[in-house]
Amino acid sequence: MNRKLFTLLSALVLASLVLSACATPDPTEPPMVETEAPAMTEAPMTEPPMPEEKTITIGFTSSLTGSQEVSSKRQVAGFNLWMQQVNDAGGIKLSDGTVVKFAAQTYDDESNKERVQELYTRLITEDNADFLISPYSSGLTAAASIVAEQNGKIMITAGAAEDDAYKTGNTSLFQLYTPGSQYLLSTVDMLKTLDPDAKVAIVHENDKFSTAVVEGLKPYLESQGFEVVLEEGYASDTTDFGPVINKLVESGATVLLGGGHYPDGSTFTRQLYERKAGLKFISLLVAPADSKFSELGDAAIGVSTSSQWELKATHTPEEAAALGKEWYGPTGQDFAAAYEAATTEKPTYHVAGGYMAGLVLQRAIEVADSVDPEKVRAALETMDIFTFWGGVKFDTSAEAHGLQVGHVMVVAQWQKNEAGELVRQVIWPADVAGVAPLYPIPAP
Repeated sequence: MNRKLFTLLSALVLASLVLSACATPDPTEPPMVETEAPAMTEAPMTEPPMPEEKTITIGFTSSLTGSQEVSSKRQVAGFNLWMQQVNDAGGIKLSDGTVVKFAAQTYDDESNKERVQELYTRLITEDNADFLISPYSSGLTAAASIVAEQNGKIMITAGAAEDDAYKTGNTSLFQLYTPGSQYLLSTVDMLKTLDPDAKVAIVHENDKFSTAVVEGLKPYLESQGFEVVLEEGYASDTTDFGPVINKLVESGATVLLGGGHYPDGSTFTRQLYERKAGLKFISLLVAPADSKFSELGDAAIGVSTSSQWELKATHTPEEAAALGKEWYGPTGQDFAAAYEAATTEKPTYHVAGGYMAGLVLQRAIEVADSVDPEKVRAALETMDIFTFWGGVKFDTSAEAHGLQVGHVMVVAQWQKNEAGELVRQVIWPADVAGVAPLYPIPAP
């Protein structure tokens, strides 16, 4: 091929390519679209979900009037302190983000058993209370416990030491106090070291709690070799103890054990002093444990009581560690300081009991990680903790479900301090006693 022909063919091929590039596109072919790569964008920031807040209603009655007024008001004051502290701290935080806070629904039971049953029924069926706290006193609590058990509602029983309610197949009751049958056993142990030949008179209120205490006391006195020279009961509304004191003097008793609640106990003490009954030792239930008892003046000197808790013998984290127990909650000093700041009063064991009822429920909810009643019940059944109140553990047997088995009583006595002021001193057990027992008590 000569040079001219080659040049001509090359020109034709080039022209063909140019015409092809300029040709109209085939409408049946999809157009070629040049696109840019999508820009990388950050996902929009979202706020974390707000934790759900759930308010749990705790229902109870209190005695704003009637024979249980003094102790009941103190129990409620302790419970209210606990509830305020938990709510002010932001509530109980569960693992699912739920925040649990508390509200109370309460009514005045007027220290009346029939009214208690009516009001606890209302708390459950109308107010839809999630959990219950008992009224103060064993008699009122026994009435409330029937309603709680019938409706399957968990009830923490504070201010109620009688044993029987836990021996009837109940599964919804959990007792905070040392059982009544063991109330005076520490006092008997102390008397054994002070005067094993003492002649004992038992004089008590004819109510459920006091009678239960006496039923536990009598066989223990006998086992320790004490002679019981008088056993006498009296009506709850007794105001004239003259006939009872006459029998007491005639019996030759040197030691008086018994009592009942605040109104009868304080009146009995004053009349014993005025009569100059000549006793070496007096231990009464409930009344001497209240700070108001000091208003009796010299009549209070030497009178002792079995106490569920005393600040001067409050339990400590060190004590818990020595026992191999889990410590839970504030120290006794912190609890007492908070209560005194709120009320200007020093707490009695009634106050501490009300506070502890809330604290025990709080711990059960934390362990259950739920407010589901069955999970909370299971947590209560496995509870074994140590607090400023002392041990808390519940019997889980079918024979005594919910009975308190972890708590031990102390004995306290009214004495004058170096400044001449009446103060309640811990005198037993010896390892926690602040002073020696005043025995015999000084004659009027």
